[in-house]
Amino acid sequence: MTRGAWPFSAAPARMRAAAMLALAALVVSLAAMPAQAELTFPALTGRVVDDAHVLDPATRAALDAKLAAQEERATDQFVVATVPSLQGTSIEDYGNRLFRAWRLGQEKKNNGVLLLVAPNERKVRIEVGYGLEGILTDAVASAIIRNAIIPSFKAGDMAGGIVKGADAVLEILNLDPEEARDRARREEQESSWSEEDVENLILLAVMLLFWGYIFWRAFRGGGGPGGPAARRRRGRDAMAGGPISTWDWNSGSSGWSSGGGGWSGGGGSSGGGGASGGW
Repeated sequence: MTRGAWPFSAAPARMRAAAMLALAALVVSLAAMPAQAELTFPALTGRVVDDAHVLDPATRAALDAKLAAQEERATDQFVVATVPSLQGTSIEDYGNRLFRAWRLGQEKKNNGVLLLVAPNERKVRIEVGYGLEGILTDAVASAIIRNAIIPSFKAGDMAGGIVKGADAVLEILNLDPEEARDRARREEQESSWSEEDVENLILLAVMLLFWGYIFWRAFRGGGGPGGPAARRRRGRDAMAGGPISTWDWNSGSSGWSSGGGGWSGGGGSSGGGGASGGW
């Protein structure tokens, strides 16, 4: 090799091609990351934020009154939101980031709940704050979506499905704590994998196989700081403690406030607990 030549040029042609393909895939992935970070969220103007305009005024007012009564009685902060678009991301990602941007639930209790509906993508999610995960478990949230919400949505009754879903969540929140935990355990035992769960698992397996093949071809199984595992760790670290959006709510109080800029959450958070569904 000529002195000063780039060592990569001496690599076998097949390895160079594989490395270039891996580099191109990495560039595409990195280029997509800013788009994900630039999600915009509707303003938290109340306990019902109907940006997709699927609720009539009477239904919206009645639902808001129920959610206000729940907070007055038990301090749980329950918000219903509809959005016109998920902006290219999954409802799980959008719902968790929206929940944390709005900071639902009281700071010391993390007792927030978000019922999110994206009619155009035909997706619904119940996002649960840390403090309620013991009673409003993933299995319970999934059962509410499957049994109370989706049938109405499939019948074309968006408002009815949202109201039934909210009522089912409120029923769980108002159970005796031990009874709620018993119901959660029963639901956990009876729950089974949905069709969407299987599809997501297959998609994940395909993605892992693709990246494994690319990096095996490029580096013969070698790792490194730029590998997929490192990127996944950085992604988890960012989700755990990094900035989640350009919104800055700066809510330092527990409970709701209507002073100045409208409503605000109480400082609560969610780690992604809950369930999603589609119709």
